[in-house]
Amino acid sequence: MIKFKYQKITKIKKLRYIDNYRKKKLYIVFLPGFMSDIDGKKPQSFRRFAIKNDLGFLALEYLGHGKSSGEFTKGNISIWTNNVKYLIKKKIRKNNFILIGSSMGSWIAINQFKYFKKQIKGFIGIGSAPEFLTRLMWNKFPKNIRDEIIKKGIATIKNGGYVYPITYQLIKDGRKNKVLSKRILLKIQVTMFHGKKDEVVPVVFSKKVLKIFKNAKKKLFVITKGDHSLSDKKSLKKINSHLSEIIKNIS
Repeated sequence: MIKFKYQKITKIKKLRYIDNYRKKKLYIVFLPGFMSDIDGKKPQSFRRFAIKNDLGFLALEYLGHGKSSGEFTKGNISIWTNNVKYLIKKKIRKNNFILIGSSMGSWIAINQFKYFKKQIKGFIGIGSAPEFLTRLMWNKFPKNIRDEIIKKGIATIKNGGYVYPITYQLIKDGRKNKVLSKRILLKIQVTMFHGKKDEVVPVVFSKKVLKIFKNAKKKLFVITKGDHSLSDKKSLKKINSHLSEIIKNIS
């Protein structure tokens, strides 16, 4: 039975998370995607991996996601980035960690490098979607949808079988969080996993992420039958196997 926990960040707001506390061990930090929670197969799989390998683990739901406090429509990339930074400082403290970001989680993960450069020892992206708010949403929205968002401040969007309430403040905040022109010079392992049958985010986004890391040891795995989620047993087994390799190579 998984024990979910809550961390207060203000008097009225709290973040739901799961962890595997280890005092002086390497941690795995899983960051979920847009409108996702930590009830799914990926966080549970990585948590089991951490327990089996005597590693620390942390996964959280951003404000407005899952059972964390707040309204989804009031959140944005800056807020969710700060949620992660806050919980890492509270729970992982000075321990080193490997980031695993799923979809939007990869964008949030890239933002963590400016705060925890010395502690981040590896990064895995799953269906990575940095800057998706501009590149995959706003720029591709028809004019009537863009006009509705500007006028009303919000519109409901259907994409790839998902329904999203998209606010104008979210779009504008996304523009302030550009990461694909960044240059991160850490000599770490950076690996992207992407489903060939991903109908939400094109594989090119994972390639763009790899370009950010100039000195990293880089790999891209395109899963032939994989979708956007990569939550199936075969994909998770492959990711966990590669995670073991990264850990072995951390000096």
